[in-house]
Amino acid sequence: MRKITRTLATAVATAALAAPLSLSAAGTALAAGPPAFASPAARAAPAAGAAAPGGPAGSPATKAGVRLELPRPTGALPVGRDTLHLVDSARKDPWVPQADRELLLSLYYPAVPRSGTPAPYMTLPEATALIQAWPVSELVTAEEAAATRTAAREGARPLPGRFPLVVLSPGFGMPRTTLTALAEDLAARGHVVAAVDHAYESIATTYPGGRLLTCAACEQADAPEDFRKVSDGRAEDVSFVLDRLTGPRATWRYAQLIDARRIGMAGHSIGGASAAATMAADRRVDAGVNMDGTFFTPLPEGGLDGRPFLMLGADPALRPPGPPDTSWDETYQRLDGFKRWLEVKGTGHFAFTDTPVLGDQIGYSDPGSPLSGTRSLRITRAYVGAFFDQQLRGIPQPLLNGPSAAHPEVVFRRP
Repeated sequence: MRKITRTLATAVATAALAAPLSLSAAGTALAAGPPAFASPAARAAPAAGAAAPGGPAGSPATKAGVRLELPRPTGALPVGRDTLHLVDSARKDPWVPQADRELLLSLYYPAVPRSGTPAPYMTLPEATALIQAWPVSELVTAEEAAATRTAAREGARPLPGRFPLVVLSPGFGMPRTTLTALAEDLAARGHVVAAVDHAYESIATTYPGGRLLTCAACEQADAPEDFRKVSDGRAEDVSFVLDRLTGPRATWRYAQLIDARRIGMAGHSIGGASAAATMAADRRVDAGVNMDGTFFTPLPEGGLDGRPFLMLGADPALRPPGPPDTSWDETYQRLDGFKRWLEVKGTGHFAFTDTPVLGDQIGYSDPGSPLSGTRSLRITRAYVGAFFDQQLRGIPQPLLNGPSAAHPEVVFRRP
C-alpha cells in the first residue's frame, strides 16, 4: 500500500519519492504495487523535479541562478496554447460541496509558424506554493520554476485543418503543467491536446480572478474507495470537457480544429487510471493510455468494446517490497482491443512527467529513478506519440510491435 498523508504539504512534498509503504494503522493508505498510484512517502525531504523541484537524495548545489527549459518537441509543427475555464453548474465539487465543479484546461494545437508569444510554464503563485511544499530554495526559486521555457506560444494562429483530440489528466495532487512536455510533443505531431486541472485535486492551480485553489482532496482521500471517487469523478469531468470542446455546445474559440471522430485520453498515475474509467463511461473516447496508475475503477468484464489501450509502467524492480497491485493484470485480461503492457527499466513513478527532466537541470539525481530525465521523457514521448499516431491518425507504428534497439529500456510485458 502507498501511504497517503492527511496534510497537503506532506502529501505533495513527498510525492516524487515513489516509495511504497505498508498500510498504516490509521487507515491512511492506498492500494498500490508495480503500477503506482501516487507514491508519497513519509519523509521530511524535498522531492524531485523543477515544477516539482528538488529531491531528498540529490546533492544540493550552491544556487547560482537556474534557467529551466523543456526539451523541444520531436514533431515538426509549431505549437500554440490557449486556456479555457469550464464550470459544470449541474454538478457540485466532490471535495468542496458548496462549489460547482470547475476545470481549467491548457489547449495545445498545431499553429502557424512565428505567431503568438512564448507561453509561460506556470503562474508565480503556483510555483510559490510548490516551493513552499518542497523546501528547495537552495536549488531553485519560485520565479525560476515559473519561468521554465516551453515550446508553445500563446495567441498563436491555428493551422487550418481538423485534428484528433487527446485529453491529458495529471497525477493526484499534481498540476496539469507536469504534463507540458508530452502535451507539446503530441501537438507538434498533429493533435489537439487538452491538459486538464481538476479543481481541488492539485497542490495549486490559479483560476480566473487570481483564485489559487489547493488540494482539498489530498486532505480527505485516504482509502481505496476515495480514490475510486477520484477516478470516477474525473471520468465525469472529461465527459463534460468533451461536451464543451465538441458538438453543438462547444465553447472553445478554436473548436473547429477538433475532429470529434478521433478522441484519445492519457494520464499519469490516477490520471491514467481515469483514462480507462472515462473510456468505460463514454464511448466517444477511442483510445487510452495509463502511465503508471493503479486502476481504481474496475474495467467492465466485457472490456472496452474493442477500443485500444496502452499500459506504460515504471520499473517494478525499483519499488520496495509491498502488497502486489493486481489491477494491471485484471485490467489487461479484460481489454478486448489492441493492447500493450510496457515497462521502462530504470524509471520510477514520475518518470513519465516533466519533473525528472527538470530535475536534471537543477542537479538532482533520484536514486529511485536512475534513468535520466531526458531519456525517460524521450521514451514517454516516443511510445505515447506512436500509440496515438497509430490509433487516431492511422499511421502504422512498428515501435508498438515489439522490442526496439533504439529503446532497449522498454520491456514488452505483454504482447
